[in-house]
Amino acid sequence: MCGIAGVLSFGARPPDLALDEQLKLLVHRGPDSTGLHSEGRGAIGQTRLAVIDLETGDPPILNEGGTIVAALNGEIYNFRTLRSELVRTGHRFRSSGDTEVLVHLAEERAPVEIARLVDGMFAFALWDAERERLVLARDRVGKKPLYFCQTSEALVFGSEIKSVLAHPSVPRELEPLALSAYLTFGYVPTPRTFFAGVSSLPPGHILIASADGQVAIEPFWSLPSPPPRPTPRTLAQAAVETREHLTRAVERRLISDVPLGAFLSGGLDSATVVALMASLSDRPVKTFTIGFDDRYGFDERPYAGLVARRFATEHQEFVVQPDAVDLVERLVWHHDQPFGDSSAVPTFLLSQVTRDHVTVALAGDGGDELFAGYERFWAALALGRYQALPRPLRTGLRAGVGRLPATALHGRVGSMQRFTRQGNARVLDAYRSWLSFFDEPQRSELLPGASAWALEDYERRWSEGGNGGLLDRLLHLNLTTYLPDDLLVKVDRTSMAHGLEVRSPFLDAELVAFAFQLAPELKLRRLTLKRVLKEAMRELLPAEIVGRRKKGFGVPLDRWFREDLRGYVGARLGARDARVKAHLSAPIVDRLLAEHLAGGKDHGQALWLLLTLEVFLRNQGW
Repeated sequence: MCGIAGVLSFGARPPDLALDEQLKLLVHRGPDSTGLHSEGRGAIGQTRLAVIDLETGDPPILNEGGTIVAALNGEIYNFRTLRSELVRTGHRFRSSGDTEVLVHLAEERAPVEIARLVDGMFAFALWDAERERLVLARDRVGKKPLYFCQTSEALVFGSEIKSVLAHPSVPRELEPLALSAYLTFGYVPTPRTFFAGVSSLPPGHILIASADGQVAIEPFWSLPSPPPRPTPRTLAQAAVETREHLTRAVERRLISDVPLGAFLSGGLDSATVVALMASLSDRPVKTFTIGFDDRYGFDERPYAGLVARRFATEHQEFVVQPDAVDLVERLVWHHDQPFGDSSAVPTFLLSQVTRDHVTVALAGDGGDELFAGYERFWAALALGRYQALPRPLRTGLRAGVGRLPATALHGRVGSMQRFTRQGNARVLDAYRSWLSFFDEPQRSELLPGASAWALEDYERRWSEGGNGGLLDRLLHLNLTTYLPDDLLVKVDRTSMAHGLEVRSPFLDAELVAFAFQLAPELKLRRLTLKRVLKEAMRELLPAEIVGRRKKGFGVPLDRWFREDLRGYVGARLGARDARVKAHLSAPIVDRLLAEHLAGGKDHGQALWLLLTLEVFLRNQGW
């Protein structure tokens, strides 16, 4: 894992003018070595985290003639196969790592072909001095980040926004459309960012730029379309195939010349990864869990312990304390933007304790997206049946659910209240509201006259899901929005903050293609989520894990902000000169804070979103 940066100069300035500074800002991503190469109008640099080929893999990596240079962030899992084919056709290699296959492929293949041939998690850059051509590419689902800005003087790119902003030709200006999107989703959807002119290269896309200023962006991959008539499979048959695909995906991610381990949350997905790692390894798997000394059900350490004991792992645990929220300054710096997902706190600390023991960790990200693991999926499927009920009955149900204590319905009262409030909504509007930090009336209060571009963008992505069944379209939507813009951003920034590489077997390209061929009822039937995955792992995992209700990687913010961190959040959001009040409605910010601190309403997640926005705006002087 690494950080990459570079410049294609369109004018008289040397391309490596600020490359040293760009790379200094990425050292946390690659603390082992730094290298750069500048020739003609192009310059590419890389900070390296050494995982494969510890002896000869330091950057820069060039082809035999020294005319093509490559920088890679991530891992290419099929590099040995590609290397063998290139050697057979006469190419000579100086290293034994994965980056060098890129420069040799670039000698004989078109950019789109290169991206399609490479299997892995990656963002890479290729500068061809003879053709005066820069190629940037980002992996299929967006596991690795890549940002760029095109000005009249240059095209500047980097693994993180801060490395792009370090170039003198890139302005540091607030994107006016960012706030409305952030209030809804807790992130700014790709390709926009909080910085005007700085874009995120979409997953599965390449960018080709030439020295004359011509820049083109095109896809090299898209999510597979579900077949109109899926291949008939029984649940048992599908479970066998699922486990076979998962085993191969895990095996591909065990390639490493440094110690590796696994995140273990106590949920089905991470337990699946650990179980398969144990079956493929001749030594105990190193597992890492984070939890809370908490009485409100956020601590998953007991379930993680069940899995650790089942597979005799070398297990480490870490407990998050409320003062960990003081990490907000560091989290905003690593994200370069405000980030509404508060689970970044435990993920940051989990990565920190994991890095003390290993350099690479496997994780369960993507299991919910492939196999329908979120309760909002079955809620969306049930909405049509609910709307078919007579209106008086729906009105009565909504009123009745609204009066229930929070502990009723096995803790699902909040979910049921959100569900019944959408009694007349379209499925897409209801689904989006269940994901949103602020509903439309609240967003309009906080930001009067806000642009609706993010909602329109969401609608467009929904339409791109094709004409398949409702569940297939929901999975497609989740894989192209929430996964790359929230979950994968969180894991990348919090892990790379500590120089830890995280690999995600569930996001294996072969597994993704297989999962989209499965009939929807194999994933979700009635109230059973991830049906085929549970069946695939039933024999290996403890029954308590397979039968557990989905549990998010949550943080007890409601209690923390009222008790341990009351002064912290009050001093920042309650201050008269709080920067959020210069951009949002000050009375509404004050009301949300007062309601939460008084205990009348729970606004913990909303306050976290505003808190990270406050820190970001203050740091930028906005």
